[in-house]
Amino acid sequence: MSTIVLIHGLWLTPRSWEHWVPYYESKGHRVLTPAYPGFDVEVEALRADPTPIATVTVPETLAHLEKVVTSLDEKPILIGHSFGGAFTQLLLDRGHGAAGVVIDSAPPEGILVTPPSQIKSLFPVLNNPAKRHQAVGLTPEQWHYAFTNNLSAEDSKAAYDRYAIPTPGSWVWDGLLANLQPGKQDTWVDFRNADRAPLLFIAGGSDHVLPPSVNKSNAHHYKGEGTITDYIEFPGRSHWTCVEPGWEQVADTALDWALRHAR
Repeated sequence: MSTIVLIHGLWLTPRSWEHWVPYYESKGHRVLTPAYPGFDVEVEALRADPTPIATVTVPETLAHLEKVVTSLDEKPILIGHSFGGAFTQLLLDRGHGAAGVVIDSAPPEGILVTPPSQIKSLFPVLNNPAKRHQAVGLTPEQWHYAFTNNLSAEDSKAAYDRYAIPTPGSWVWDGLLANLQPGKQDTWVDFRNADRAPLLFIAGGSDHVLPPSVNKSNAHHYKGEGTITDYIEFPGRSHWTCVEPGWEQVADTALDWALRHAR
């Protein structure tokens, strides 16, 4: 049995892992789904009042996740989706985790690739600097483009109603500005860290928010001597790949790779 920590992304809560938890538990594993600070309430409550998460910071959230993983009696397998992928990279760089898998990962500082579909997906936050200090939601139509472009409008709306919440606008703005500011920013990692645990990138070929070009560039930046960094792309899958039909194949690929490479 292994301990698996699933880290959710932006515009989401741990509810986004509700299918993966019993799936992995049925295979005999212990599964944890820590929420970001303030995200540990129901989707409906955060949608009604997102002010508790408007000022949550990346360092605060990283420190919270570090407490979770260091409280365990063994190094866990870390699996992160979207911004949870960025947190997984940050945790691995700090010596946590037996292996890491990042799915449609947000990039750390230093990744300069910004495809047009990414800008369009994030534009609802970037279209007004005042949103840097707010919790910003997506409309159902914006959600459909950014997350669920493989689903019908009806199925996308159902996913929106079940999972979507606002997100701290500062995280999106700071990610955009990270490469324009001097010094190490909140999402800096040491790409040459030779002590990092094995890391797998999984990308969706139809992902609008974080297309394959972003994930490929991120993966190729890792140069640590003796480290393992792999990349797998699922053609035709969107940013909603962990929930949309066929998610089991993604879950199996992530876990099988992690179990083979965990140290």
